[in-house]
Amino acid sequence: MPSTVTERFLRYVKFATTSDEASETVPSTAGQKVLGAALVDELLALGLADAEMDGQGYVYATLPASPDCAHLPAIGLIAHMDTSPDVSGEGVKPRILSYTGGDIPLGNGECISVAAFPFLEHYVGQELIVTDGTTLLGADDKAGVAEIITACEYLLAHPQLHHPTIAVCFTPDEEIGRGTDHFTFGKFAAKAAYTVDGGELGEIEYENFNAASATVTIKGVNIHPGTAKNKMKNAALLAAELVAAMPAAETPAHTEGYEGFYHVTDIHATTTDAEVCMIIRDHDREKFEARKAFVARLVDYLNAVHGEGTFALSMRDSYYNMKEKILPHMELIDRARAAMDQAGVAPITVPIRGGTDGARLSWEGLPCPNLSTGGMNFHGIHECISVQSMEKMVQVLVNLAVLFGQA
Repeated sequence: MPSTVTERFLRYVKFATTSDEASETVPSTAGQKVLGAALVDELLALGLADAEMDGQGYVYATLPASPDCAHLPAIGLIAHMDTSPDVSGEGVKPRILSYTGGDIPLGNGECISVAAFPFLEHYVGQELIVTDGTTLLGADDKAGVAEIITACEYLLAHPQLHHPTIAVCFTPDEEIGRGTDHFTFGKFAAKAAYTVDGGELGEIEYENFNAASATVTIKGVNIHPGTAKNKMKNAALLAAELVAAMPAAETPAHTEGYEGFYHVTDIHATTTDAEVCMIIRDHDREKFEARKAFVARLVDYLNAVHGEGTFALSMRDSYYNMKEKILPHMELIDRARAAMDQAGVAPITVPIRGGTDGARLSWEGLPCPNLSTGGMNFHGIHECISVQSMEKMVQVLVNLAVLFGQA
């Protein structure tokens, strides 16, 4: 018996698939392969006969073209299986409620309040899936996985809907920036694709941040505080000095739209040693490079003040803005808009204040804009998603496949 997108989603979120940036394994956590194996079994049962998971935890499958569309170029659909390490994804307890307005109590003393999340007013009369206030939900991106598989099931059940070959891939470790590290292009039939990894229903995204990560390690000098004058260098205080020197108004909490930011994600400090981890983001490549240069200059300045070797900077680029790689392929955006229009969804083109697997894939030769999942408040205990939004996204993906079958 066919599964609904909601039934699939509720199954998938029970799998613990939190990725781990400190891990050197591929994928970074074993639970991702457990979900991947279950997805392969499900895809095979649906009739995607070549479904497989490779040794790195990537799931590949192909939905064959309708007979009269076999000559058309394949189109790809991609989502990721891992969830953010920002909040626990272990023991997720989803709950469906009929939303009639007002704040949503989650349990654990937490709620999704209208004051903090005014978008809730748009969902009165819909069914929302929420957490119990102790974990994230996992809509990012298990909703995308569920929507893609449900769309494939629908197309198989309705052969009158003609479509080209559809290449499917579910990736691990997207949340820690490694989602395409071991992507095998030879196993993916499409030369263009979409990630289904966005937020509220209707979003179409082909611009994203340029991104870098930076780690500043600080070497202090620990002396007994009774005899520390002119000798001690307190690494914890030096870390605070570094953070205080960052532009206070250029953080995620103070920026929106195309505005870039510096985001301090972790501080580990004692008197002797400290480490400050941050991410650097900007849509504009020139401003992005200027932000990285600022951090480097700041470290140089602090070394000049406190002694060479006190601060050490390690910085690496994570991904770049996909826009210049998508602009020559704007038919992908036009068809996504048309697919949404046909489903009664108002398309909204917005810049991603983050990144997706599609950003890196676009730079590696696979144009890959991003589509909404219907989810909200990703990476936190207030995460939620509308059942109706997921159902609409299945329609959108089916419409998209048919539009490519008319090429």
